[in-house]
Amino acid sequence: MAQKERGILMNKPGKFSSIDVIHNQLAEYRYITDQALATVLYLSYHLHKPVFLEGEPGVGKTEVALVLSEILSTKLIRLQCYEGLDANTALYEWNYPKQLLRIKMDEQCSQSPEEMGHAIYTEPYLIKRPLLEAILSSQGNTPVLLIDELDRADEEFEAFLLEILSDFQVSIPEIGTLKATYKPMVVITSNRTRDIHDALKRRCLYHWIEYPDLDKEMKIIRARVPGIEESLAHQVAIFMQNIRQEDLMKKPGISETLDWTEALLKLNRNILDEETVEQTLGCILKYREDIQKFKSNIWTDPDKKAHLLTSYSK
Repeated sequence: MAQKERGILMNKPGKFSSIDVIHNQLAEYRYITDQALATVLYLSYHLHKPVFLEGEPGVGKTEVALVLSEILSTKLIRLQCYEGLDANTALYEWNYPKQLLRIKMDEQCSQSPEEMGHAIYTEPYLIKRPLLEAILSSQGNTPVLLIDELDRADEEFEAFLLEILSDFQVSIPEIGTLKATYKPMVVITSNRTRDIHDALKRRCLYHWIEYPDLDKEMKIIRARVPGIEESLAHQVAIFMQNIRQEDLMKKPGISETLDWTEALLKLNRNILDEETVEQTLGCILKYREDIQKFKSNIWTDPDKKAHLLTSYSK
């Protein structure tokens, strides 16, 4: 691929040379994944298409963008979505206090209103929000743009985002059209609290991130919590695999697995027993209803308790 096609390649030509290379790079930066996601990232990079990642909370969607920015040694620009997010908040605003200060400083000069307008409506007075920052940060190492939890934003913002992703340019009335020299690598995540419109999905490469199986969860624990005893890592992974089979409001993800593992090490626990689980339950379950159900229905059943602590079945 020619250098002009992707600015990142100017400094990191081998990082995305093959699917296997990407897979190994992710593992090197302690992100354990499968070949399918590595393939999607490879195609996203070379086809200049956004990656749309869906999955339950805590399965590692956001982490993909963080690791990509580390692999490519480039800036991560994050747009955290929420209800009520609008174009100005995501794109740009004028720095009105700075403009007013400039106007007061120029009042003694003989500038006409038109000349003053030309002076204050320039880039130094522009507050760049994440989307505009991604458009303008397009020289050399182009950034990784993370649009996190798009399902939290309103549908109107989703329609606006569709326009930005098409051309990566924006028209600012006072300045003109600003366009990215190179398209950034874009990662969009969703927890699927609502459906995202097909028009946006069609412009992306899609991947659903599942909860990890036992083997993958073990590898993640080993990679993310170095020095953990194999027996404890195995017990934690088994417990998490089994607890996800219960009917809970919010099943714990891999982020809870890692938080719990680190908490156990901090408490100098090298084995899972009843007391340890009860004392650290808040690391795993984050809803009062789930904790009550665990204590009253799951933990009081001797067979279920033994199953959670010692055995695993798909």
